[in-house]
Amino acid sequence: MTRPAYFFLSIIFSFLICQNVHSQSEFLIGDALPDAPELAHRGTYGVGVKTIDLVHKDQLNVLSIKDGKGEQYDRPITVEVWYPANIPENVEELETYTQVLGKNATEGRPVIPFTFQGRALRDAAIIKDKGKFPLVILSHGYVGSRFLFTYLSENLASKGYVVVSIDHTDSTYKDAANFTSTLANRSLDQLFVLNEIERLSTTTSDSFLINLVDTSNTGLVGYSMGGYGGLNTCGAGYSKAAIAFFKSMTGGSDALDKLGMAYEFYTASIDTRIKAFVALAPWGMANGVWDETGLAGLKTPTFFVAGSEDDISGYEKGIKAIYEGTVNSDRYLLTYINARHNVAPNPPAPATMQEGLHIDEYLRYADSVWDMRRINNVNQHFITAFLGTYLKGEDYSDYLNLEPDSNTGDWKGFKPRTSVGMELLHASAGNE
Repeated sequence: MTRPAYFFLSIIFSFLICQNVHSQSEFLIGDALPDAPELAHRGTYGVGVKTIDLVHKDQLNVLSIKDGKGEQYDRPITVEVWYPANIPENVEELETYTQVLGKNATEGRPVIPFTFQGRALRDAAIIKDKGKFPLVILSHGYVGSRFLFTYLSENLASKGYVVVSIDHTDSTYKDAANFTSTLANRSLDQLFVLNEIERLSTTTSDSFLINLVDTSNTGLVGYSMGGYGGLNTCGAGYSKAAIAFFKSMTGGSDALDKLGMAYEFYTASIDTRIKAFVALAPWGMANGVWDETGLAGLKTPTFFVAGSEDDISGYEKGIKAIYEGTVNSDRYLLTYINARHNVAPNPPAPATMQEGLHIDEYLRYADSVWDMRRINNVNQHFITAFLGTYLKGEDYSDYLNLEPDSNTGDWKGFKPRTSVGMELLHASAGNE
């Protein structure tokens, strides 16, 4: 072989190797970093993903309320579903998600699409021989989207869960509307999606979800306003002060009344299918949304996640106060020391770092102290342990019953010198 030919072939060979390394080894959102804790790593199942468009019929259009009255409408809700799947040989488990920058109707913040990749296969064949899988519902903040935490949805699906993430109408980047819609609809959306997934998983349905989902064994994960709604969904009825505030915002609407602790029907309607709740930086306590009686209504086992410097939901008078007040729940509080509010989202995509963009496009996803990829891995680890305990009956006690101070270096599942900068509190039901 001549030297020029050899040189040319070596370039081609090197290019092919680089291409292969790029496609197989490039870090994608949700991947485990070298210092990731043990349970952050993906499970044994392949992951499929599908989109479902739902309609919640005959709902109050909160945005139409005038003088306390509003019109009824059919409320559209889109969900993304990740599920255990059979991935064909020689097919790459890769999905390109489309998200948007900007904020609807906000001057200087145009809605601009961008894409990022994850490890799932669109429309992959479901696994039919493993029985039904527990359901996990994800509920984003205001504003947000169903793709806000794909690192968690893909990870949980790989471990044997059907994961359904909601686009809350009037509360996404694309359709953000008056905050009153989010206040009134968040819990209602969560319960509607639970009911719809149950309907679609029955034998009379023509959905791909037939016999795939065990909705009697459901986990709910809510971030910020998703946590606000989730607390209500799981038993923490809103205070009289919160309901009065909503009335003042809407000219007297009673739309929030039925979600209050003083409303007898509410306390009798808590959905027993929800066996575990993960509340990531839940909003509302610092704004008087709950009182002592309302917090005591939460009996669902709950895993709270917070940043000690959360300037949106508050920490001492916000998330930690909720943890301390939910005395009838077996509960945990994981705190990232010096982190702010963003303890739940994916890391910032390159599109969020373009010159000239509003800084909030980046700060939707980033924390100024913590690496979001690190937060993602730690969340995957602890949420795996928590949901595995309450939805699958597995023994993860060694991963959850830890010394509160991570700096002791004794946290189970963490590599040497990596359990730093966190606190994990635990209180059993009946203990303040």
